[in-house]
Amino acid sequence: MNTVFFDLESQNLFEDVGGREHIDKLRVACGVTWSTQKKDFSIYWERDVPALIDELRSATKVVGFNLRGFDYLVLQPYAPEVRFASIPTLDLLFDLQKILGFRVSLDSIASASLGASKTADGVQSVQWFRSGELERVAEYCKADVEITRRVFEFGRDNGHIFYKSRLGSKLKVEVKWK
Repeated sequence: MNTVFFDLESQNLFEDVGGREHIDKLRVACGVTWSTQKKDFSIYWERDVPALIDELRSATKVVGFNLRGFDYLVLQPYAPEVRFASIPTLDLLFDLQKILGFRVSLDSIASASLGASKTADGVQSVQWFRSGELERVAEYCKADVEITRRVFEFGRDNGHIFYKSRLGSKLKVEVKWK
């Protein structure tokens, strides 16, 4: 059993590529995984994407936040032959959206469930990438993978997570994460 937690950061913003309908043009800046088998992080740069895809494809399950709506779509042009939909995936955003009927942010569930918050955002990450601050990009991506892993473990162990409503209330949602 090898669960791989995954996140990636892009080189570009939606406004740079003509909008959200061109996610495939964002290009990978950095991808980070944390594997239950290795019990450690792996960092991948754009040149390392084939190895990243190999790790994802060999996982028993890949866990992330918005993998189906973002990360896999950014990766697709690097491996047109790979069917990312066939990779066993638990997309926390996708799962929560099915349950709740609306999207919640990773920051919302992390702060409500763990008392932790994201260290930056994707816009800041692109700025760091463009200014050559690659270590900051990798550390931010690593922090997101760690928060995702902790949220997953909280939900798996408790059968629920919390999120913050738009008005700031802490609300509970049942989950069946394994």
